[in-house]
Formats: sequence, structure tokens, C-alpha cells
Amino acid sequence: MDRLSETKAYIENVLKRNRFAVLATEGDGRPHASFIAITPMESYRVLVFATYRNTQKYRNLTRNGNAALLIESGSYDNNEQRDSFVLTAFGHTEEIRIEDHEAVFNAHLAWHPDLLSFMQAEDCILVRIKVNTYQVVRGIDDVEWWTIADLEAMDSV
Repeated sequence: MDRLSETKAYIENVLKRNRFAVLATEGDGRPHASFIAITPMESYRVLVFATYRNTQKYRNLTRNGNAALLIESGSYDNNEQRDSFVLTAFGHTEEIRIEDHEAVFNAHLAWHPDLLSFMQAEDCILVRIKVNTYQVVRGIDDVEWWTIADLEAMDSV
């Protein structure tokens, strides 16, 4: 298996195993981070989350739709890293359109059944991040950047 196909499989596996991430947004020149529940859609191309409209993250995203999502996982023993990774998805956000709402709602609820009452709240919306780049960090000296175009090249092979 070549490095590109290995990386694509790695990203898809990370997204299947991890249901939470830290969302980074920016507003008024200040960074903001939020812990959110995510659902991958369209394989590695789209990540979905729910939020209330009356939040700093929502206000930031309506002014500047650029966002980063950091997903971390690993095993740690006595401050030593083992089998750890960090995956960061960079992209642009948009509120889910009415015609897509039911399908996205059901997909997100399937991944996070405990969020039903939150997602049914009148002020709650669904947001998609259209990923354009992934940063894959497997170690201090093992960092790669992959665009969606790079990863989609595998689909046409």
C-alpha cells in the first residue's frame, strides 16, 4: 500500500473511531475553541456538528466560516506517548440546508443518540464543515498535509 492510500485509510479510520473533536473558530481577532460531537459524512470530505445559535462559535462562524477541527487520540503511560495521533481538518462551514436537514439530522443522531433533546431544541442548528485539507500528525517528526484533491486522486485510480 502506498503512502497516499495508507493516509486515506488512516483518516477514515480515525473519523470512524472518534466521535468528538475540538473546533477552532475566530471572531473579532480572537480565537475560540469548543468541544463538539462530530459525525463524518461523505467519507472524509464533510464533518457535521450541532450547535445553538446563541453561542460564540455560531457567531464566529457566521462572520468567518473558516474552521479547524482537532481530533486527538492515543495511549499514554507515565507521560510517554504510545500509539498516538492528532488529525486536524481544515475547511469552511455552512448551515445545513432545509432540503438536507432530515438526512443529516438522522445521520448525526445515529452517531450521537444521547443528543436527541439538544438537537430538537428550537435554537439548535446543524453545521457542516466542508474539509479542504487534513494535517496528519503521527509523531513529533511525522507530520503530513493532504488536500481533499490529493485524497480523491485515490478514488479515480
